[in-house]
Amino acid sequence: MKYVESYYAATANPHEPWPQLQESIQCDVCIIGGGFTGLSAALYLTEAGYDVVVLEAARVGFGASGRNGGQVVNSYSRDVDVIEQHYGKESARMLGSMMFEGAGIIRDRIDRYAIACDYRPGGIFAALNARQMGHLRNQKKLWTRYGNHDLELLDERGIRREVATERYVGGLLDKRGGHLHPLNLALGEAEAIRRHGGRIYEQSAAVNVVYGSPNRVKTAQGEVTTSYVIFAGNAYLPTSIEPRLSGKSMPCGSQIVATEPLSRDQALTLLPNNYCVEDCNYLLDYFRLTADNRLLYGGGVVYGAREPGDIEALIRPKLQRTFSQLQDVKLEFGWSGNFLLTLSRMPQFGRLENNVYFMQGDSGHGVTCTHLSGKLISEVLRGDAERFDAFANLPHLPFPGGRRFKVPLTAMGAVWYAIRDRLGV
Repeated sequence: MKYVESYYAATANPHEPWPQLQESIQCDVCIIGGGFTGLSAALYLTEAGYDVVVLEAARVGFGASGRNGGQVVNSYSRDVDVIEQHYGKESARMLGSMMFEGAGIIRDRIDRYAIACDYRPGGIFAALNARQMGHLRNQKKLWTRYGNHDLELLDERGIRREVATERYVGGLLDKRGGHLHPLNLALGEAEAIRRHGGRIYEQSAAVNVVYGSPNRVKTAQGEVTTSYVIFAGNAYLPTSIEPRLSGKSMPCGSQIVATEPLSRDQALTLLPNNYCVEDCNYLLDYFRLTADNRLLYGGGVVYGAREPGDIEALIRPKLQRTFSQLQDVKLEFGWSGNFLLTLSRMPQFGRLENNVYFMQGDSGHGVTCTHLSGKLISEVLRGDAERFDAFANLPHLPFPGGRRFKVPLTAMGAVWYAIRDRLGV
């Protein structure tokens, strides 16, 4: 199975494919999924001396990890004030203490292993109306209280200095955010795992897991006998492999386009300081410049992860609504990728058996949350479960309507929020 035809696949760093598992092997930890969740866990565990095997059904970074907008966004899809409201002050304290950690892990990985992935610091949350601007003022106060002092509120004049559009009334610049080439980050982390003795197998989908002491993970042509199993497949984990993980989550698709290369002057006119941007709508748009001066623009959600027929028709109107000066720009790439949504919009971590763990459902904040989750699972296996359990103890709620109706009911709810976004209420 090849990578989808995306800008990222076309500009990936040179790399050799990993082998396919064709024998019976043993290890301490078997991780199912070769995206950011699995790679982060594998890297932390190999650094700690564990013998780790990663089984990837396609290619390293094949799923959301190699297809996303490349934005390093702090916190979670529900901010810490919502966490406190729903789960209490202790949960807010614990999760708030980790809300900026994932981005720091990414920067450390890039520096420590010299990963060439075009990292650029700085990300903007852009407000389209006064209500959203009020939310950003509150967000700044909240994030400052939890230790992020690298924030700057932008008024209407300030946001127009940073983004060449009249759509926004203001914004919040987070200098601890940023953007990067996600597939190259994944490939660099995989190479770091190799350097620490970890084994990665591509084209090696897990087809059956037999729990026990030890566990046995079977692929089409091989088998792994292992003390621990970690499920890290997220939206690309087949329901059949572990049905308990699919009932309380839902794959969703997001679409991205990349323009032809712009001149350097044209690119820096659009985003003079090369910050990435996401707006504050419920169904948000996000965009940034690439290293070769393309505008990469994404937005919208397809619930249930259906593949849209015409990605350009979905995204071009959004792009042109933001940047009217790009009416005639050529779009050279368009692709879709799936992320895993939870009803609470909070990640789901937990145990299926005493020696079997899962981490999934980052709900659109996967770049940073996945890197945090890898650190937390390594802490669990080394005997400290406190931080992992701060997530694991959150309730994992089923979507209303069950398997048959959760997609249409969620889509109906999204329409309501989209109407609120348009009305600014």
